[in-house]
Amino acid sequence: MTNQPSPARFSHVTDWVFDLDNTLYPHHSNLFSQIDVKMTSYVEQLLELDREAARSLQKELYRDYGTTLNGLMERYDIDPDDFLEKVHDIDYSWLEPDPRLGAAIRALPGRKFIFTNGDRGHAERAARQLGVLDNFDDIFDIVAADLLPKPAAATYDRFTALHRVAGEKAAMFEDLARNLTVPKKLGMTTVLVVPNNFEPTFSEIWEQDVEQEDDVDYVTDDLATFLETVIGA
Repeated sequence: MTNQPSPARFSHVTDWVFDLDNTLYPHHSNLFSQIDVKMTSYVEQLLELDREAARSLQKELYRDYGTTLNGLMERYDIDPDDFLEKVHDIDYSWLEPDPRLGAAIRALPGRKFIFTNGDRGHAERAARQLGVLDNFDDIFDIVAADLLPKPAAATYDRFTALHRVAGEKAAMFEDLARNLTVPKKLGMTTVLVVPNNFEPTFSEIWEQDVEQEDDVDYVTDDLATFLETVIGA
């Protein structure tokens, strides 16, 4: 694992794959906190729990099933469309447009994809607010994944088959190391995007994925600067 990219180390890449939440847009925007609150409220109302119990169950479902949605579908047979609509009813103005990031993505040689466990509408709204949406060739969302979230291997297989992506010619950017394990096995160059000056709080410790460290080729807390270095800007 290294933090020093260079154009030569990425010269083979023809497909650039980006997670959305806390990857394309920065962790410090706190946008995902709105979704997190909405998910807790959904569990609270669905099961008539108090806030604390709903929050605890939501995190349990996330840990055990990959996403809260997947857990709710497995255990309670909920309507996924209803869930996705409600939890993504948020204020996207929290995101500041990022012209530097947009220019860096646009300059990358080859195709660019958003690959998210959220839905297409959420990805489009967030990427549009960032000013980067028009730089992507397509969005592979949780619906395209047949509601099976990353890090399930079948979901990456579905993505690579649909878009004819060869792992050895691709790079993937993620904020969760466990979501880079399968891409690494597929031959992708893997980049972990962490918050600026990352200092995890107690509540975030279980999300660190220390055991997946070997699946990460690069780590960055500044995606735009990292991409500018890769393209030699």
